[in-house]
Amino acid sequence: MSEQGFVLGVDLDGVCAQHTLAFRNVVAAEKRVPVESLPLDCSWGFEEWGFADGDFEEYHRLAVTKHRMLAEMAAMPGAAKALWRLSEAGVWIRIITHRLYTNWDHAIAAGDTAEWLDKAKIPYRDLCFVGGKTAVDAHLYIEDAPHNVEALRAEGRTVIVFDQPYNRELDSPRATSWEEAETLVFEALAAHTGAVQHQLPGFDPSTDRLDRR
Repeated sequence: MSEQGFVLGVDLDGVCAQHTLAFRNVVAAEKRVPVESLPLDCSWGFEEWGFADGDFEEYHRLAVTKHRMLAEMAAMPGAAKALWRLSEAGVWIRIITHRLYTNWDHAIAAGDTAEWLDKAKIPYRDLCFVGGKTAVDAHLYIEDAPHNVEALRAEGRTVIVFDQPYNRELDSPRATSWEEAETLVFEALAAHTGAVQHQLPGFDPSTDRLDRR
């Protein structure tokens, strides 16, 4: 990783994209139930939505192929601007996501992910589709999935937990917003490099360009 400087491994769903919110809309439409009947404060397996074995895979397949959810999800507030500021400070943004859940929809999932990243104005240098995230190197990771956090930490990797209802039992460091995540990454970058050049308030060309696009 020496040629790339400080590498930040960033998850998408539940970190940069509001996955639970978008997925709830799809499930409500497919079940023909009021969206309010599906709580947002739910566990990793969506048991609160009445999911049984295999239900997640089936509903997620419909979300990807029929509803094109991966191209349309709302971005997490502040994600794009925080990542642009980090990128301009020298952080190498590496997107690490496991979106290739089921067979035969990989082209849709990959294409819609790239389209969404452009629409959400998320900066990145690498885009990695991988289930086992320990296979992808980074100096620091931002992740919400409990099993991924635990696997990465078991190998001695440093992970910022992006706060969600299903990961509250995990130890810090934890960020409840992208403002908090950005602060934690800058602290890690400073510890790694010895110095960090922040953008001055009011002089933020990348985020200004985002607003003009």
